[in-house]
Amino acid sequence: MGFFGMQKVDAPAEIPALPQEEPVSAPAPAKTGSTVIAQGITFTGTLRGEGVVQVEGVVEGEFDMTGAVIVAESGLIRGPVAADVVRVAGRVEGNVHAREHMRLESSGSLDGDVTTASLVVEDGGVLNGRCTTVKPTPALEPELSGVRGPGTLEFGPEFELDEET
Repeated sequence: MGFFGMQKVDAPAEIPALPQEEPVSAPAPAKTGSTVIAQGITFTGTLRGEGVVQVEGVVEGEFDMTGAVIVAESGLIRGPVAADVVRVAGRVEGNVHAREHMRLESSGSLDGDVTTASLVVEDGGVLNGRCTTVKPTPALEPELSGVRGPGTLEFGPEFELDEET
């Protein structure tokens, strides 16, 4: 007799086998268009492309980007940077050409000249160089047919509104 008055079972109970399914692989991650150069990594060379590059390590070379370059507090770039938007919280040793905007954060330092349409330097940010501001590239305006130019405005009692119905 078994434990607690139950009968002892000599043969193990058969467990029905589960149907075997093929393993399902996880879908590939979506392209984000961004790259991180991690802390502890040193990259030497030229970076060209589109998207966002965040530098947490060291880059010794040139950036030529359509998009943004972000230098984290731990990041260092030794070389020229050209991008639409540049944000510096770490260090840059080289000239910067930010076509749209550059932000030098309070923890950031830049040893080089800046050419940009818009520059923000937070309190504590260090800029050792010259700054040249340029006009931003004008956005394409939709064509407005039939709109009078600024020299054709009419006012007064003899003003007539052209109505098209």
